[in-house]
Amino acid sequence: MDVMVPDGSSNILNNIARLKSELTNIIEPDFGLLDELLGLEVLTRPELADVRSERTVYRRNAALLDLLRSQDQCDKFLKALRRTNQKHVAIFITQNGGKKNSHIVFGKTSR
Repeated sequence: MDVMVPDGSSNILNNIARLKSELTNIIEPDFGLLDELLGLEVLTRPELADVRSERTVYRRNAALLDLLRSQDQCDKFLKALRRTNQKHVAIFITQNGGKKNSHIVFGKTSR
């Protein structure tokens, strides 16, 4: 049985944008994630300082998510989440918040 999934070049970025409200509540930025993102070159030092300067964890998360603009950054963001024991967040993003992806077709190809 063939499984066809569309090119994922922007799916993760779109998922992050669509799930931003929920993600601001579940990401834990303060215990390694921001440092990991700096190490993976997702964030620059000035961007890291800007995110850390936000007063609440929710605002830090919103500021962080606003900085994700490319698929490469998103891939590294998922890697950083996994490395900092936030696999559940990475799964939440890749599974579109638990919603079924209507682009997956089982048993046939669509196109």
